[in-house]
Amino acid sequence: MMQSEVDENMKQAIKTIFPQASKIAYGCMGLGGGWQDTIVTADNVNQAHQVIDTVIEAGINYIDHADIYTRGKAEQVFGEVIKQRPELKEQLIIQSKCGIRFDDDLGPGRYDFSNEWITQSVEGILSRLNIECLDVLMLHRPDPLMEPEVVAETINQLAASGKVSHFGVSNMQQSQIHFLQHHLEQPLIANQIEISLKNLAWLDEGVLVGNPDGNQVNFASGTIEHCRLNNIQIQAWGSLCQGLFTGANLDGHPEHYRKTAQLVTELAEQYQCSGEAIILAWLMRHPANIQPVIGTTHLTRIKACTEAYSIQLTREHWYQLYVCARGQALP
Repeated sequence: MMQSEVDENMKQAIKTIFPQASKIAYGCMGLGGGWQDTIVTADNVNQAHQVIDTVIEAGINYIDHADIYTRGKAEQVFGEVIKQRPELKEQLIIQSKCGIRFDDDLGPGRYDFSNEWITQSVEGILSRLNIECLDVLMLHRPDPLMEPEVVAETINQLAASGKVSHFGVSNMQQSQIHFLQHHLEQPLIANQIEISLKNLAWLDEGVLVGNPDGNQVNFASGTIEHCRLNNIQIQAWGSLCQGLFTGANLDGHPEHYRKTAQLVTELAEQYQCSGEAIILAWLMRHPANIQPVIGTTHLTRIKACTEAYSIQLTREHWYQLYVCARGQALP
């Protein structure tokens, strides 16, 4: 396929998937009753019902899974809800990820982009979720042993069989995305990475260009720009910082974290919204059109997050949060 055709397909994929998607995604890692190797209970399923109801009422229709979340139980309880309420298939955009393997008798915890593993992972995802087609499949973490031609063949097979509609990646930098896309006919339409008010390397790598302090930044230069240029939706996992700035116990944390939490509280009062909304509005104020993925199972907190929809932080407030959270002035 010519590169121009791939580029055009990218534009088409974005138009068909993301315009109807909610600006915030819900991540299901908290469903299923924990990471222990236990069976799913009725209480776990009831929790999933309540969370899904709250998510839909809050205007969130983009659902994020991974086959490893609570060892498959997150997808399993979600699938039980789908089984009882099949109409949800038409209301939700469902995404899942594969490629991470737990340690077993064959080897340590590892990554696997082989045809066999991706294919059987998708079969398992569809079975647990009780769906026939996955809207988006993401490759979860970069596999150093990836053979791009094999991945391309696998993706083509999954698309042709109608088991997956669209594809993306997670935790990849721009060179890895570009290298993989070079071999694919299907466009990669999303990249889910850890970026937040706590994890600021994605911003620091840009503002510290030519500055010695930039040597300590662990974020691949140009990744944000590459995604923007190629219509790849940036999704932010860990977006709520695990409550660090919205009520967590900050004993033992750096002083600038406590100051940031106080600033979030002050801005929440000024904008008449929740602290969670301020945290997410800060991400969403960035022109990269970032889609935060929230994972809280607290129903009131889910509702509080969607207050971010109506908030437009001023440039000054955005920088105030950035500078406060990084703990030092900009160069």
